[in-house]
Order: sequence, then C-alpha cells, then structure tokens
Amino acid sequence: MIERYLIHYFLAVVDQGNFSRAAQQCRVSQPTLSVGIAKLETLTGHMLFHRTNRRVELTSFGATFAVHARRIEAEFAKAVQAMALDQKSRLVRVGVISTLPSAWIEAATRDACQVDGEKIEIVEGRMRDLLPRLERGRIDAIVGILGNDARARETWFEEGYALALSDSHALAHRRMLEPEEVADADMLVRRNCEALSQVSHFFTQRGIRPFFAARTTSDDRAIAHVRSGLGITVMPRCYAQPGIAMPLLSGFDMRRRIGLLVDPANAGRVEDSQCLQRFSAAIRTAAAH
Repeated sequence: MIERYLIHYFLAVVDQGNFSRAAQQCRVSQPTLSVGIAKLETLTGHMLFHRTNRRVELTSFGATFAVHARRIEAEFAKAVQAMALDQKSRLVRVGVISTLPSAWIEAATRDACQVDGEKIEIVEGRMRDLLPRLERGRIDAIVGILGNDARARETWFEEGYALALSDSHALAHRRMLEPEEVADADMLVRRNCEALSQVSHFFTQRGIRPFFAARTTSDDRAIAHVRSGLGITVMPRCYAQPGIAMPLLSGFDMRRRIGLLVDPANAGRVEDSQCLQRFSAAIRTAAAH
C-alpha cells in the first residue's frame, strides 16, 4: 500500500525539482526523503525520476504517476478538511505571500475572525511554495502576486519598488536616487523577496557589489534594520511607514500586481465565504491608504 507521506515526498520533488529543496519543504532530512522515494519506486515497480548532478527529471512513468498523485492528494486534503470541522463550521484556507506588511494581515485576519460559522487558516509563504499547495487542494485561495496566472480572480492593487532608507539617512529627502549614489551604502538582503534576483542583477550589471549588513527572511526585521540605520534595501512601496523613507531607484521599474487567486475546483466552495470577503476587503482598504 502506498502511504500518503510517500506521495507528499514525490510531489515535493516534482514541484521543487531538487531533492534538497523538497526535503526542506517536507521538513525532513534529504536521506529520509531519498529513502521514501526509493520505497515508492519499489512499490510502483518503476523509476520515477532521472537523477543527474544538476537536476531531477520525471521519467515517462513518473509523469503519468504525477497526474494521479496530484488528484489523490487533492481529494485527501478535501476529505481531511471535511472531517476536521463539524457541519456548522466552514474552514477557508488562505495562502498569503510573506511580502505584505504584517499590520495589513493583522487587520484582515481580525475582520475575518469575526465571521460566525467560518474559520480561516493562514498559510504564509512565497508564491513558488503556495502555488503547488493550491494545485493540490491544500489551500483554497492565494492572496499574492497574480502575474499571468489564469486563476487570478481579482486585482486589488499594483505597485512598484523603492529603496527603503532610515528617515535620518542623508539621502532620505530625495524623490529618486541613481544606483551609483548608493554604491557605497551597506545593504540588506530580503531572502523572501520575489524580486531578489532582479534586484541583484540590477546592481551587479552596474558594477555595484555592496557589503551586506544583514540577511533576513522577515520583512518586519528588515524594516527594523533599516530604521536603525544598519543598511538600506529594495522593498515594495506598501512598506512605506513612519521612520522609513522610500525614494525611487532610477532604472528599476519592476512592478507587481496583488490580488486573489482561486483554483477553479474550489471556486464554488469559497466564492460566498464571508470570511474570505472580509479578509480581502481589509487588504484592499489598507492598500488604498
């Protein structure tokens, strides 16, 4: 019998394309995940992956098995959800990108929690982590970056990026800065930033290789570091707040569109959710201010 955790391991490798990242997603060691994949291959009687030093690719049987595995995982998730709560309560599972201000999420969650007969579950992460969860039925909707995804239901706001500086910084009064003007500044790395590779390319293309005073996965911590004067960083404009100046960075024109993504399979179940509607409305209100 194929146990669910083996399917979970398998889909993690498919989504991440790498055993090491898949193990991190599953919160197990890489040897443990490798043993699980080997067991699954024994149970199915087929190799599921072609392994090389650089990447992992599905075999033809693995590609076929992946279709069934996603269907099994989605149905299992629905069954678990249906059994988790009594019939008087509805659970709405919302994925939220980690690069939205905590104050916004606090306000949205407070409003959502006031709905009787519904509960909300927040799953935080990067888009590359949340999208596979949506596909497998493990969350019902995503508040995140829409891109060209066909599952995008509503666009709430669009914004660009800017340099985040302490308001006591010598350049804080400027509306726009040339990249060369901050070439000698200590910078901060926001590891969860969806624009991280573009920001890195932007500076290295101009010969700017700064000293990194901190690396963090928390935008709250990044803001605290900026406010303290430890360094500067590129952030979405939504992080403008007291103590932080956000001049534009000349030549860096990347923008992001934020809104709601819903998988068609779950659309009918969540479209009348008051909990999700209140959560969404609070985010839109925060963005408007």
